Amino acid sequence: MPVPVQSPQRVCFRKFELDLISGELHKDGQKVPLPPKAFEVLRSLVEHPGEVVTREDLRARLWAADTFVEFDDSLNHAVKRLRQALGDSAENPEFIETLPRHGYRFVASTDGGNTPAAAPKPKGRFLAHLLVSALGLLALMAALLAYDVGGLRRRLWSHAADPPIRSLAVLPLSNLTGDPQQDYFVDGMTDALITDLAKIRTVKVISRTSVMRYKGTNKPLPEIAQALGVDGILEGSVQRSGGRVRITAQLIRAVTDTHLWAESYERDARDVLTLQGEVARAVAREINVALTPEESTHLSRARPVSPEAYEAYLKGQSHWYWLSREHLDTALEYFELARQKDPNYALAYVGVANVWMVRGDSGWIAPGEAFPKAKAAVAKALELDDSLAEAHITHANLLSLNDHDWSAAEREFRRGIELNPNSADGHFMYADFLISMKRVDEWSREIHRTLELDPFNPFFQCFYGWQLVYVQRYDEAIAQLRKVLATEPDFSSAHMGLWGAYYKKGMNDEALAEAIKFFAVLHDHEVADALTRGYAEGGYARAMLLGAGVLAALSKRSHVPAIRIARLYAHAGDKDEVLRWLHKAYDEGETPLLHLGVAWDWDLLRTDPRFQDLLRSMKFPP
Repeated sequence: MPVPVQSPQRVCFRKFELDLISGELHKDGQKVPLPPKAFEVLRSLVEHPGEVVTREDLRARLWAADTFVEFDDSLNHAVKRLRQALGDSAENPEFIETLPRHGYRFVASTDGGNTPAAAPKPKGRFLAHLLVSALGLLALMAALLAYDVGGLRRRLWSHAADPPIRSLAVLPLSNLTGDPQQDYFVDGMTDALITDLAKIRTVKVISRTSVMRYKGTNKPLPEIAQALGVDGILEGSVQRSGGRVRITAQLIRAVTDTHLWAESYERDARDVLTLQGEVARAVAREINVALTPEESTHLSRARPVSPEAYEAYLKGQSHWYWLSREHLDTALEYFELARQKDPNYALAYVGVANVWMVRGDSGWIAPGEAFPKAKAAVAKALELDDSLAEAHITHANLLSLNDHDWSAAEREFRRGIELNPNSADGHFMYADFLISMKRVDEWSREIHRTLELDPFNPFFQCFYGWQLVYVQRYDEAIAQLRKVLATEPDFSSAHMGLWGAYYKKGMNDEALAEAIKFFAVLHDHEVADALTRGYAEGGYARAMLLGAGVLAALSKRSHVPAIRIARLYAHAGDKDEVLRWLHKAYDEGETPLLHLGVAWDWDLLRTDPRFQDLLRSMKFPP
């Protein structure tokens, strides 16, 4: 039997040194980032210098038979990354020669690192020259570092101690299906990947709204990372063909724009949820994050879902994000279709619940009609999957907005955030709950966490402005809401927030202007005209009184939230009418009553015993 030849621990070629034990590649003493698969390919080649290593050899050695990785693309990508690291080219190779459709050959000469030590050099004059040269080189290096010539000092320091990646942004995945009509599917895969990564407590993951603004952008990755406040960027693409779905993803250290890892994953469309969890677990491994047992379970436990149901759900989500009446109607149709196609698909029920909740919360449909349907749908979602963070957060909203069960709502908010620590929706809704409970310190922590996770979400930015009015920080609120309107001029809630801030500062002209804009954006032009006419007749209070009368008359012909009429009477100073309409809002279960204890509109009623009775009927904590 031939004696096996022991492989050297280090292989040297040109200016490179490959450590076969640690899996590290160095050039002139500096580490060169190399993805794991690229390292394994290089190891296979340098262990057989000058010999052809076939693609089949590499498949057998590096790609397990049961893996769901697309081999050809993955190998080609690994070789491409390897050439980038070596500064090599396929056309004029110095290191790796390609034999088309057959394999690769390592063509550079290697030194295994096990050569015997050289004979001792003569001492004397040689050592003196060596010492002088060394001192000169040290002086030169000191000067280069001192003046940071060519960014040398910065690059050396960054290579010496790259900080761990503890914050990520998943940029919108590229659509490689060849069909622009599939954008909803690709965007949905982006959402799902964000959601899976967001379950990892020790990593900050930026939410969907803020990353979607970079869809199709050509901005440099370090610039995007700085704007989002993250260490790492995950980007990639989605393909699907013949009932198969493939995700290709690559992880990049944002500050240096350094590629750390890349891989492709493919599964049957029924296993698409498992595919997403597989990518998330791989990213966690690459950034050296230790998953808790619960996190690991959540990322690996995904039952098959009907492709038709998943398709319908993603189409529903693409309409849900618009939050308009028409889009919500379409979203509901798709969510209903999803649960028909797969009655055990819990997320479809959450989608149904959210549509009905927003319909009732916005005043488009009477709460008495909307909320029972929302409750039934979310109860079914929780029955199917109690580990679904989205279901717990929706349930918490319903418990607070409609049931006024504050302790149960808080338990559900906390459970939802525990299951998905990076849920910007969860942190925001919990912050809104806390401000209504007058727990300002806790509110401050939650709202700032929200804005970290989703810094460019206009909805969160707007209602942060509202909440600043609640805590009487009026100037900050005005600046915040103006910032929102600079990019979203027709955002009705931002106009209402400014109306309230100006009203509390006694700036009646400005308050009236924002009230008129608010009703104009809602297409309540009769109310806007009444406000203008009333102001000309008798000032701010008269304007509010006329507006309230017009809106009350409109409520006899179609649904108008009673709280909206009460607000106008409050600004007019008519306590009796305010309380009459507030009681009507309470009887109909209108959701803005959540803020009854803090909202600016009701300050004139704070000491009125009738108002105190209403607060007690809502079971607010003392």
